[in-house]
Amino acid sequence: MDRLKKLREEIDKIDLKLLELLNRRAELVKEIIKEKEKRNMDIFDPTRERKIIEKLMKSNKGPLEKSDIEMFMETVFKIFRGMKKQIKIAYLGPEGTFTHQAALKTFGEKSIYIPCKTIEQVFIEVEKDRADYGVVPIENSTEGIVTHTIDMFMESELKIISEVFLSIHHYLLSREKSLKKIKKIYSHPQAISQCQKWIEENLPGVKIIETESTSKAAKRVKREKYSGAIGSAISAKIYKLNILAEKIEDFRENITRFLVIGKEIPERSGNDKTSILFSIKDRVGALHDMLLPFKKEGINLTRLESRPSKKKAWDYVFFVDFIGHKDDENVKRALKELEENSVFLKILGSYPKGG
Repeated sequence: MDRLKKLREEIDKIDLKLLELLNRRAELVKEIIKEKEKRNMDIFDPTRERKIIEKLMKSNKGPLEKSDIEMFMETVFKIFRGMKKQIKIAYLGPEGTFTHQAALKTFGEKSIYIPCKTIEQVFIEVEKDRADYGVVPIENSTEGIVTHTIDMFMESELKIISEVFLSIHHYLLSREKSLKKIKKIYSHPQAISQCQKWIEENLPGVKIIETESTSKAAKRVKREKYSGAIGSAISAKIYKLNILAEKIEDFRENITRFLVIGKEIPERSGNDKTSILFSIKDRVGALHDMLLPFKKEGINLTRLESRPSKKKAWDYVFFVDFIGHKDDENVKRALKELEENSVFLKILGSYPKGG
């Protein structure tokens, strides 16, 4: 028998076995959903998913890379989430934004998506149980922290249950088929600033018009001749536009971090991150003293941002991300010491560390 044919037949047998196992997994997922619903438990469990991925990566002997295992299992989880009751997801809209893209990456296409005009509205939808979870931006690698999200955490009792990282790529979209026909560009100010060099080199002198979002820009050029929009590939699909240029951002390492918000903090996964807010007493060296417990307990801080408290002039609240879970013993000790010396301390969430 021809060797190539024999190898393909072997793969066919493996594929059938894979199908059988995936369907068996689907049956078990349905049973788990029933049990969770009886116990009124959250359907989405990022900690459990992370533990499965970590276990498989540890057991992997190749030739698949660990990143291949992670990508495959994330796809499996996304597919199986669609078998559960339809989860309602509020996100900073409109449809086609990068936040929408991050939500789709996390929850898949079978969930119900609720676009919101503001970050505040995303929080309200989840607080009032009109959505199971919310997705909001928190920071961009080139533009920095999203202050509106921090402000909402100051008032809300919602928790961070997961984080999602998305590589941000901008595309020039149009109903036209040639770049030469573009006389004006619509987009959000942030997207325009991130593509400034490309615009100057490829469309010098073009008229630039700012919009509320990249999606609104795409929607507008759908009905306008000789115009282009800077937006996402998903917007091209939604509004049936041509992609005239791909990945036109000036810096390729343009990554935005998004947070999934809900009502319960996930259990420890063993590879976690915690986010907190705290304010300090107004005295010399106060911030230095507040950070000492982290150093003493060997806790790695990954972000430290200050924000006006909005309650008293010249008072500041600090937003901190660090590696570890609130239930880890060293984290417990550090937070206890922090609380004793702070004016205000709030744990926003402990959740599986995203990659």
